[in-house]
Amino acid sequence: MNSYVKPEIKEVANKGWVEYGDDNNYFQYLIDRYNGSPTNNAIINGIIDMVYGKGLGATDAARKPDEYAMMMGLFTKDCVKRVCSDFKMMGNAAMQVIYNKDHSKIVKVEHIPVETLRAERANENGDIPAYYYAKSWDAVKMRKEEPVRIDAFGMSNNGIEILYIKPYKAGYYYYAPTDYQGSLPYAELEEEVANYHINNIKNGLAPSMLVNFNNGIPTEEDQTLIERRIADKFSGSSNAGRFILAFNDNKELAATIEPVQLSDASDQYQFLSTECTQKIMVGHRVTSPMLLGIKDNSGLGNNAEELKTASILFDNIVIRPLQEIILDGIEQILSFNQASLNIYFKTLQPLEFKEEIVTASDKVVEESTGVELSKQDNRPFLRDELAAELLLNIESLGESEEELMQEFELITADIVEDEEAEYDVESYLNSRTDLAAQDESEQDTERYKVRYFYAIGTRKEPKGESRLLCRTLRAAKRVYRKEDVEALSSQGGAEAQGENYSVWLYKGGANCYHRWERRIYRKKLTKEGKIYGGGTLNGTDIINVNQAIRMGFRPEKNNPLVAIAPIDTKTRGYKK
Repeated sequence: MNSYVKPEIKEVANKGWVEYGDDNNYFQYLIDRYNGSPTNNAIINGIIDMVYGKGLGATDAARKPDEYAMMMGLFTKDCVKRVCSDFKMMGNAAMQVIYNKDHSKIVKVEHIPVETLRAERANENGDIPAYYYAKSWDAVKMRKEEPVRIDAFGMSNNGIEILYIKPYKAGYYYYAPTDYQGSLPYAELEEEVANYHINNIKNGLAPSMLVNFNNGIPTEEDQTLIERRIADKFSGSSNAGRFILAFNDNKELAATIEPVQLSDASDQYQFLSTECTQKIMVGHRVTSPMLLGIKDNSGLGNNAEELKTASILFDNIVIRPLQEIILDGIEQILSFNQASLNIYFKTLQPLEFKEEIVTASDKVVEESTGVELSKQDNRPFLRDELAAELLLNIESLGESEEELMQEFELITADIVEDEEAEYDVESYLNSRTDLAAQDESEQDTERYKVRYFYAIGTRKEPKGESRLLCRTLRAAKRVYRKEDVEALSSQGGAEAQGENYSVWLYKGGANCYHRWERRIYRKKLTKEGKIYGGGTLNGTDIINVNQAIRMGFRPEKNNPLVAIAPIDTKTRGYKK
């Protein structure tokens, strides 16, 4: 372990910054291990892609479009991807925070390479007040460059500050070691094995021939000429190997060389290669190399269930903890701008590889899994005695459409499953009109209300008597908020076959013929019922979802199962 490089951290008395590593260049050591080790390189690249996924998202973007637009404007995709890259590769990351003139708002955030920064010595309160920036710390050492001091985030009233992101590590204060610190010697060993083979090939693999001239020693000029001619003929990667040239007065005085052969050389090289790969994967906590595009002989790639389990485990123990630390840093900036968003990274993982979460709320699933639609789980049917408990307070839920239409106009009635549509934040903000519509549902905005109607959901002819739940909801002829429907699912603690029952997803249960129909209402411009903007929209008072989106409304995406009558599902609504 004498060659093991420990990230030494030193406070130097005559310098304002704290040095990191031998010769104050540990970040460059990590970059070299990334560039030199193919296994380390592939794993780091794969994890960076998984951490970043498809970029930032927010579960409450529809309810807080101003704050969401502000976040997307501050944190560009390129900035966030670079922060993820630095954080995984070097264990630390940094962002340059730029304020307006009166330091009341953050107007821009830029990535700053963390290898260019060194922390200032802590003050008497134990806080790091600033960071020093230098494009090349080697140049600083040679006194060719002077580092620039930049205040740390929240430590000044200056126009630019540094937000430094690092996890807690015992024994470290100014900088944090990488999460794969223990595997770095094996990354370096993998490099050296490759360098050895390259040099060996360039040198002809090994000394393999001794040439003796036993007719006297020629002049130095003749020796050089003879050596060059033999080298041209016998050496190189396409020939057997190097040769040794010796000049002797006679055969009796000839040099004698005993070759030293490396026994089982191929096996030893294979062992080193395999050992390096395995130890590097252990250091990165890789549950399956197939997740990162590395094929091995474990056979895991042929077992879909094992690969799924490895994917879920890797996402939970490696990817999400890294994401959380980065999100904490981003939330500090949003908090300064008085924005409160429930942010997450959109995942690259296949939906079927995400953990099943038993819930009726799409938002909880979206936040927990990083995907916008929850996986469709199965529920048994709801018996009438349980439905009766749910319907005790049905009259207190929902509202009549006639009352709602006095102030709002119905612009669309459709199934709940959304079509994919681009959401133009800038167009939405430009088209907004601040009217005094009260937000009564998490899916409402200032100008739009979203309600759900219990409707016939299939063309199939009903068989038998309708269930109590279905009869009551149909007879009420009311529209409900999503929260009202979810309240029906939980009131009275009703359970079906030991599981909480979701009316939102499964309506009346197995063989039910109903679905939840979404109805979107837009606030009228005047009390006389005049349509906003005057006239009609495309010749009709009712528009589809895509037209509503172009007008500035972004309906929240729901689980597609909500819009399907259980009778039309593969299991007809029964639990598998």
